[in-house]
Amino acid sequence: MSDVAPVRSARDIKGPSPLIAIEDEAPPKLIVDPPLPEPLSRGAVFIQYRAEHCRIVPVFGKGALAVSPRIGHVHVTIDDLPWHFVDASGETLIVVGLEAGEHKVLVELANPAHHVLAEQTVSFVVPPKT
Repeated sequence: MSDVAPVRSARDIKGPSPLIAIEDEAPPKLIVDPPLPEPLSRGAVFIQYRAEHCRIVPVFGKGALAVSPRIGHVHVTIDDLPWHFVDASGETLIVVGLEAGEHKVLVELANPAHHVLAEQTVSFVVPPKT
């Protein structure tokens, strides 16, 4: 018996090639992690997220709805405020300047026309400044 883990293919890690259209794409899925503990201890909120069956890219509009594999971006709402910001980087979300106390961040995966495909909320406590 070997202790060597099997090698995962590029497709296993990166998903399907963006150069080939996908028939009957699986529904998009959004995975949002809780804030990273170390930055949160300093009052900075770093939230990592990823999407499955949807590439996060800065492409918008009705014409992009037919792109395959599917593309999108995220809407980020803090503490039920009446506005949100858009992120199309696919990188860690960073929020600073929140008061000490309980907060929540709603992350919505949206298509290029801003229709929400999936959502997840993370709740956390910003510690008091010392």
